[in-house]
Amino acid sequence: MDVTALLLADSRFPGGGHVHSGGLEEVVARGLVTAEEELPAFLHGRLWTVGLVGAAFAAAAAHAARRRVHSGHWVRLDAEFDARTPSLAQREASRAQGRGTARAGRIAWPAVGELLAVTPRPHHPIITGALVGAGGGLPREAALAVAYLSVSGPASAAVRLLGFDPLRVNAIVARSAPALEAVADEAAATAGAEPAELPASSAPALDLLAEAHLRHHKEEVRLFAS
Repeated sequence: MDVTALLLADSRFPGGGHVHSGGLEEVVARGLVTAEEELPAFLHGRLWTVGLVGAAFAAAAAHAARRRVHSGHWVRLDAEFDARTPSLAQREASRAQGRGTARAGRIAWPAVGELLAVTPRPHHPIITGALVGAGGGLPREAALAVAYLSVSGPASAAVRLLGFDPLRVNAIVARSAPALEAVADEAAATAGAEPAELPASSAPALDLLAEAHLRHHKEEVRLFAS
């Protein structure tokens, strides 16, 4: 795997991902995940919906960065990702993570300057993919990194929220490897498509949970921003 993609998928990358649970905090608050054996189903559902969409846009962004596309293409990618994210809370969370990733990433890979000139608050999958492409990585590597983050973030949050055994949670993520590879393959296959033709899998429950979490976060202290 490309080193740039590895760096971006590393939990130590200073992009701010540690403050986001990927919807798990609200799920836990509602008692929908209470035991370790219930976590894989949540991660699987997230991976094949918002994870697949994010991976596809990351692959498309990496493809675009390698081709050095004009600024209008970045605007269209941003708009299409917005259209696939009906929840305002989800869009804001994606842009917050994207901004943190951009702040850290542009120092190492300044070639993403054109993207940031037209989308100063980029969505997380798009800036991640653009950074992978700018660093010489392939679209599939960008897709795999974003797919991995879509499950590793909530998995890490489960340890903090529910006190799960981190070794067992890590094993759950490791067992998702075939699904992660399949998502990366599917996402990479669309990397050269027009933005409007990229995958549009939906997860209405995650959208509703994100909106509820945002309301509760304003009323009381929560551990995660999303």
